Amino acid sequence: MADHYQLNLGSLRSSITLTLHTHHAARIWQGRTAREGVHSIMGMAGYISVTNLIKQTAAQDDPYADWAMVQLEEKLMQAKTGMLELTQQLDRIRQDLPTQIDMSDNLNIHPVTLPLYIGSQLGFLAVYLLTDYDTLVRRTLLAHHTALIGRVDMEAWIDDGAHLLRSLFGQAQRYRHAGVTRDDMAANNARALAAIDKLGLPPMDILEGHRRSQFAPPIVRRGAAAVDDADALLEDAEELPTTVDDPEDEA
Repeated sequence: MADHYQLNLGSLRSSITLTLHTHHAARIWQGRTAREGVHSIMGMAGYISVTNLIKQTAAQDDPYADWAMVQLEEKLMQAKTGMLELTQQLDRIRQDLPTQIDMSDNLNIHPVTLPLYIGSQLGFLAVYLLTDYDTLVRRTLLAHHTALIGRVDMEAWIDDGAHLLRSLFGQAQRYRHAGVTRDDMAANNARALAAIDKLGLPPMDILEGHRRSQFAPPIVRRGAAAVDDADALLEDAEELPTTVDDPEDEA
């Protein structure tokens, strides 16, 4: 009986939003556009665009894209560990609070809520890291407000957390589209030689496809022409500003 019915199923969709409570996290999200005398700083929108592009290119059997995904995943894990260490240090400081005092979380009375449109798992992992940073900043500001830490320590914790995210974005910003496939590399043709000259030779286990990110997409064999404009897309990603109204940091 089922053969007589045509099942027209569409694509799965989910509405996802992000809520931020601090100026510091909002500035990380937003980044900074270049202007005279001031260089640009990649924000979350630019990072997400780069990771979307890397995932698309990795699906086309580009070993350099797989190499970039592995490096970004490693950087994300390092940043997650670093953020956890900062959080644990702050938790130990909060243990000095007298037991007679009950202190709730400091939440912004007017947080900013942003819609998320992310096509890569590495993008989502960075957003999770940003929420951890937002929480770290809130708790650090509260610890300073309640005299558990001084201003120098407060600023150091906030700056160290921001550095973890900026370093991750810097890793993504260094990605350059190679325009080759593993077949090109095996043939050692002109495209492969140009890529090696420009970007170096990927590790052999990545080049042979034995090591890929756990979030790498299935490989679809296609010609390099399908992604000839990838460099242009990458340049656009570096210029993507995302404007938000800064929420108030409340201790």
